[in-house]
Amino acid sequence: MGASESVPEKSIHEFTVKDSKGKDVDLSIYKGKVLLVVNVASKCGFTDTNYTQLTALYEKYKDKGFEVLAFPCNQFLKQEPGTSEDAQEFACTRYKAEYPIFQKVRVNGPTAAPIYKFLKAEKGGFFGSRIKWNFTKFLVDKEGNVLGRYGPTTAPLSIEADIKKALGEV
Repeated sequence: MGASESVPEKSIHEFTVKDSKGKDVDLSIYKGKVLLVVNVASKCGFTDTNYTQLTALYEKYKDKGFEVLAFPCNQFLKQEPGTSEDAQEFACTRYKAEYPIFQKVRVNGPTAAPIYKFLKAEKGGFFGSRIKWNFTKFLVDKEGNVLGRYGPTTAPLSIEADIKKALGEV
């Protein structure tokens, strides 16, 4: 159960995902950028803190090569019940998110999105590779390698030093 799944991809840039409207997005467009990949939910106890701080980080570092990639997920107590477009509208309207909100995904189990199989294989969690809850964050370097994994209770602003280091600012 906690074993890492084998994935052939060596970089996050090798994946194609779907945006909130179902259009393909080739993640190679993010080569050269530092990424924070997050599974988000609109009805979670961590929603306000995370979305507020993700937006603050994005605003502060977007012009320095930083991008937030948000993947709505309804796998934890059905806390993202609407459509992918509903999730995007929520984040953009309520939290002024200007970063991409992608199509809803599953992050665990046999039907987990390939990008999440990759992320979990690269950086397992404290109790194995499974994602435990909404707002698990993965920091990815400019070459598409996973640098770190942060749990739901880790506030985005608390990893700002790691983001700055990945951007080459430290």
